[in-house]
Amino acid sequence: MSVTSTDLRNVAIVGHNGTGKTSLMEQMLYYSGAIAKPETIESGKTTSDFTEEEIKKMISVHTSLAHVKWDEKHLNFLDTPGYAGFIGEAICGFRATEASIMMVDAKDGAQIETIKLWRRLDDRNKPRAVFINKMDSERADFTKVIDDLRDHFEATFVPTFIPMGQDTEFKGIINLIENKAYFYHDNNEKETIGEIPEEYKEIEEKYREQLIEYAAEGDDALIEKFFNDGTLDAHDIRQGLKLGLAANRVVPVFCGSTLKGSGIISLLNFIAHNFPKPLGHVEWITNEEGEREDMLISDEGDASAYVFKTTIDQYSGKLSYIKVGSGCIKEGETELTNPAINKKERINKLYRAVGKNLIETPFLSAGDIGVLAKSNICETNCSLLANPAKQNFRYKPLSLPDPIYALAISTNDKKSEDKLNDYLHKIAEEDLTFKTEFNKETKESIIRGMGDVHLQLILDTVCEKQKIKINTKLPKVAFRETITKKSGIVEYAHKKQSGGHGQYGKVLLEIYPIERGKQYEFVNAIKGGSISKGYIPGIEKGLHEKMEEGFLAGYPLVDIGIKLVDGKEHPVDSSEMAFKLAAKGALELALEKAKVTLLEPIMEVHVFVNNQHLGDVLSDLSSKRGRVSGQQKFGALQEVIADVPQSEMLNYAIDLKSMTSGTGSFELNFSHYDPLNGRAADLVIEDAKKANKE
Repeated sequence: MSVTSTDLRNVAIVGHNGTGKTSLMEQMLYYSGAIAKPETIESGKTTSDFTEEEIKKMISVHTSLAHVKWDEKHLNFLDTPGYAGFIGEAICGFRATEASIMMVDAKDGAQIETIKLWRRLDDRNKPRAVFINKMDSERADFTKVIDDLRDHFEATFVPTFIPMGQDTEFKGIINLIENKAYFYHDNNEKETIGEIPEEYKEIEEKYREQLIEYAAEGDDALIEKFFNDGTLDAHDIRQGLKLGLAANRVVPVFCGSTLKGSGIISLLNFIAHNFPKPLGHVEWITNEEGEREDMLISDEGDASAYVFKTTIDQYSGKLSYIKVGSGCIKEGETELTNPAINKKERINKLYRAVGKNLIETPFLSAGDIGVLAKSNICETNCSLLANPAKQNFRYKPLSLPDPIYALAISTNDKKSEDKLNDYLHKIAEEDLTFKTEFNKETKESIIRGMGDVHLQLILDTVCEKQKIKINTKLPKVAFRETITKKSGIVEYAHKKQSGGHGQYGKVLLEIYPIERGKQYEFVNAIKGGSISKGYIPGIEKGLHEKMEEGFLAGYPLVDIGIKLVDGKEHPVDSSEMAFKLAAKGALELALEKAKVTLLEPIMEVHVFVNNQHLGDVLSDLSSKRGRVSGQQKFGALQEVIADVPQSEMLNYAIDLKSMTSGTGSFELNFSHYDPLNGRAADLVIEDAKKANKE
């Protein structure tokens, strides 16, 4: 199946969990003839939720790709998860597409993840449309949801379909562009087109007038035609919406029921003929000088692509999902290089995907999305280039949030530990929001993710597939130590006589606080050569070792300036080792006089909650020694920005879920270190000394 760039449309399906993203994908596959019938989530047979964990949990965990053909156009759909814990997968969908469909529940309107995803689309200036789903559900209210969206977002929402009835009275949708009614039928029968029933003509005329006015604003020529004629025909309406959507000035609003298969034909028609095509869409890359440079997706020039997602399939092996940025990648002909590792390979097999099913294709044109199987040069975020002269160019990487939840993990034996580490490495290759590391300070193996659900799903999968037991606990906090005043000059001599050559080195130094975050400053103020230059590296090595060892509780010392004032050496007994030990001893003495204090890591947290939970969240942050620095209102949603000690945030993913009945969410980033004093500091020091003894 050969596809030209002008006939391509790439669309991410996004939204809060439970709004019907996977069901919409299923219906579009069914209507386009890609599958024989639409399956339900409960059946475990949907095209896009095909992994074991998705079938078992009945939620989307991974972004799934499906290619369909509709009215001579080729559509790539990316079905993304709606849970906050899997936001990295949704971002993959944003990265590979030119527009999105935001799924919204017909009774709940804008929910927490709706707002957060909307903001991410705003950050990317990504065109989008809204599909109000479940018009057949109890308490569905189209007008109320439109008003709710307008309250939450500064956008021009343009109803393009309206429902014929709602709740138990729902019969189908009216396509305002065509002035036609689309009636749904039970038993997976496809929609049928008919005339608009008399009882809906008045409301149809009201909404169509609004639609024409919005469409006219998409183009100066259309505005003039509207003023002259007082109306626009269907072709003009489509053109106005197409231009407005491409410029991200309008948000077309559709509606229907994915359970009933309602609204699907009109939606597919609109996507095929009015959503942005990839050609001309602005990407950006880094040039030889490391500067950002805009480029357009173009079928001209040498082939290039980037990898936006990686999966490890049990049968197909490593699958690399790519978006072609320029030229054309041809099976068996194109040779691509990954400049980051300076390796190249000939592309022998190219695939399209319909869920887990891979369909071989002879080429992928600019703007297309496809799959490379078992590639030795691909990894997520890498650029693939055919022109050796452009090897310094890089495509923009995925913009992923930092993990917000961490666990310390261990196993009962070395064999299990090796199996665990190997499997976690594979998961980290697939999921860039999952991190694994060994903390040298706390001597713990740490995993980090986007929430307790995210990490628990990973651990459950590892335990089940590897048949190992994993122990988990909250990780220790990596505190720091620093000084609060000058020490004055201190003197320390390292002497040791053991027959033959001894050891001798004498060091005079003083220490002083420096700017927070500067870490370390060393000044050699020796005059007259009392210590030879060859011993200075040994002195610095000793200072670094002592700083790593800490003073109060064994945490690394930071933000210290050290001035080497004087010293003395012996013509026979001095050595680099002697001066290293002398420097450590001198720094120990200086620290006793410089008032050492603990520093604790402070996190910047953004909490998203409904108005009804705001008081509880603010009170809880205050009890966690948090300092609120900002607050923003988005309709019924509040964003609270605060600085909170990391030690208080270790279990916040679970605390917030309990506090807000699962509706709240948050984002977390390291901010800075702050001094920790009083009883809290005493407890940290006691615990550290106890751990060291053990």
